[in-house]
Amino acid sequence: MFNQNMPTQGSLLISEPFILDSNFERSVIVLCEHDNEGTVGLVLNHRSNLVLSDIITTVISEKFPVYIGGPVQNDALFFLHQAPDKIVDSIPIGTDLFWGGDLEQAILLINENIIEPQEIKFFLGYSGWSAGQLEDEIKQNTWVIHNSFKHELPFLIDGEELWKQALISLGPKYAHVANFPKNPYLN
Repeated sequence: MFNQNMPTQGSLLISEPFILDSNFERSVIVLCEHDNEGTVGLVLNHRSNLVLSDIITTVISEKFPVYIGGPVQNDALFFLHQAPDKIVDSIPIGTDLFWGGDLEQAILLINENIIEPQEIKFFLGYSGWSAGQLEDEIKQNTWVIHNSFKHELPFLIDGEELWKQALISLGPKYAHVANFPKNPYLN
């Protein structure tokens, strides 16, 4: 059902609608690292019940949600952003998309209202694949790869809407999948 393009760093992976692994149900994952040793990504649309100030008590604002980046190392905090001019040591992973950087600087920017939630997203844990594992899953039609998306897409806050918009932005071949019910037996 899905395309077979190969992913690169900065690609989005969009899960097929009825994936059996609950960690990746209706997921959109951005690939932060992808090479012959393996892949690291962050699930963009599985929001937790936490906000950043629940994890880092020096954060004043309560308007920065925390997402579940994946099932690996879920006690570690990661972040993506669109503010490389504000956060040093950022790693570019795509057009207007950066991974990590100086966390203390990011917290200072949040506390001084210099950076907004639509510019930065925080995650507990990550998603990981060993060498060749992701390519095998792609061949099994578990994921569709999206390489040319609008830079605002990864920063949408509503998880279901992010998954739908990611599919719709792939064009008519995939747009109809966005309307599939979560449970086909309830249709």
